[in-house]
Amino acid sequence: MGVIVPLQDGKTEPRASIEPLVRLASGDMARVNELILDRAGSDVGMIPEVARHLIDSGGKRLRPMLTIAAAGMCGYTGSGHIKLAASVEFMHTATLLHDDVVDESDMRRGKAAARLVWGNQASVLVGDFLLGQAFKMMVEVGSLGALDILSNAAAVIAEGEVMQLAAAKNTATTEDEYLAVISAKTAALFSAAAEVGPTIAERDRAERAAFRSYGTNLGLAFQLVDDALDYGGSAAELGKQVGDDFREGKITLPVVLSYRRGSDEDRAFWKKVIVDSAIEDGDLEKAVVLMRRHNAIDDTIERARHYGGVARDALAPFPDSDYRAALLEAVDFCINRAH
Repeated sequence: MGVIVPLQDGKTEPRASIEPLVRLASGDMARVNELILDRAGSDVGMIPEVARHLIDSGGKRLRPMLTIAAAGMCGYTGSGHIKLAASVEFMHTATLLHDDVVDESDMRRGKAAARLVWGNQASVLVGDFLLGQAFKMMVEVGSLGALDILSNAAAVIAEGEVMQLAAAKNTATTEDEYLAVISAKTAALFSAAAEVGPTIAERDRAERAAFRSYGTNLGLAFQLVDDALDYGGSAAELGKQVGDDFREGKITLPVVLSYRRGSDEDRAFWKKVIVDSAIEDGDLEKAVVLMRRHNAIDDTIERARHYGGVARDALAPFPDSDYRAALLEAVDFCINRAH
């Protein structure tokens, strides 16, 4: 059961939607989804079972839609963006399978995590299979630039996972250290997903850098809002159980801010629940009370707003278009999930 708290009291914004992006990308995304289902197939029966368990579970497909929209905005007329978008989604799905094993998560997108159904070994190995399929599709596209971007992202994401593991249960983690983790773990794939569009469209370095900045900062904003929603949202918004980060002892920005701003008694509480994993009934509610006392959730959303602003500014030099408008509204949508 979640603890619902109002975020950013007194501040209202126009309700943003991801629907414009969904509509613009719908034709190409139908082809992406067909390709995803085809490439998730295997004569080894367990592989498609595990892959389909997560692929069919209702994710928004935001990352591959970024690839489709960026390519469209840059005037790309080929078909390589379909395979690159599918590659991006496979990389994301593989990361989720691996994450749930590392984090010992029980739920993913409202369903039992694959590791609970098939076991940790199957989850890791099917994640590896999907990564292999992603790289096969990248090679088939024949763009060395796109392959470089996505392969680099894969390495950075893995580094981010190890960084997060090293910071696990470390209440001394600073805000800068935490931002470094999510820059690698989350923002790197958003960045790559956006940058490969102008890359295969053979746009110049400045335009590729603009899309890279857009994706990076959108990814940071997206993750920070997720961090806040874990303490003040709903399972439907998160795609996982509210309070999962808390129960798993994850160091996220609301925890970092609450710990640093708290009294000795507050810090003793955080050490008990995060370091010692000694969580009792009512501790999640107490955590939310402490976060509200120290404005940790609201300030996390403010950080997200900052990065969202940077993402919007990255696309400012481009001429008005339906794709640009949809990508800008996607930023607002990601942040407004906090309301």
